[in-house]
Amino acid sequence: MSEHIVKSFTEQLELLATGVAQMGGLAEAQFANAIEAIAKRDTKLAEIAIGSDERVDRIQQTIEEQALKVLALRQPMAVDLRTTLAALKIANELERIGDLAKNIGKRALVLNREPPIKLAQSLARMGRQSLAQLKSVLDAYSARNADAAKAVWRQDEEIDELYNSLFRELLTYMMEDPRTISLCTHLLFIAKNIERAGDHATNIAETVYHMVTGTYLRVDRPKADLTSTTPIHDPGA
Repeated sequence: MSEHIVKSFTEQLELLATGVAQMGGLAEAQFANAIEAIAKRDTKLAEIAIGSDERVDRIQQTIEEQALKVLALRQPMAVDLRTTLAALKIANELERIGDLAKNIGKRALVLNREPPIKLAQSLARMGRQSLAQLKSVLDAYSARNADAAKAVWRQDEEIDELYNSLFRELLTYMMEDPRTISLCTHLLFIAKNIERAGDHATNIAETVYHMVTGTYLRVDRPKADLTSTTPIHDPGA
């Protein structure tokens, strides 16, 4: 393989990494806007979160096209293959996080038309923790840091525990005052979307770890979501 071909291949891999980093920054900002829309009852931020989703989707499509081109024309091996496949997988996870942020933004628009509810601030705290998890895993990807990715992977249980606690609080709230059922249902869906965003961040952590080390995190992922026996379906998801 000539020096020119090697340089061109390296540039293509760097372009993929740049695209993932750009998409990650946009998804992170979109998710942050959705969470702050809840915390501050800010309709403008909710609208921004909703409107940002299209751009995130476009970048995901570009990354997919670039990665497939690398696979078809370069037939990468070893770490280069893992890097290419990681870009595909991470872009897909970020696209789903963008969808969840959009859903949260839509719910925020509804909540902002209703009287304030104290539990919304608990929801915002959970959202900020999930956002911190996303930021940490994107930093781990940029730094190619397997240990940092594993640390994020282990944080998933913390998000689940926050979700379980909030889930119980909201159910209690609805039982004590049936007039709040409609409002609390929106909060439940938002909480589930935040918890799912944490799952996607954890998936990214697994991908980063494999990309860097060539091995998988084989132990069971820490999970503490105890609400699965009470299914909640969000038609907007």
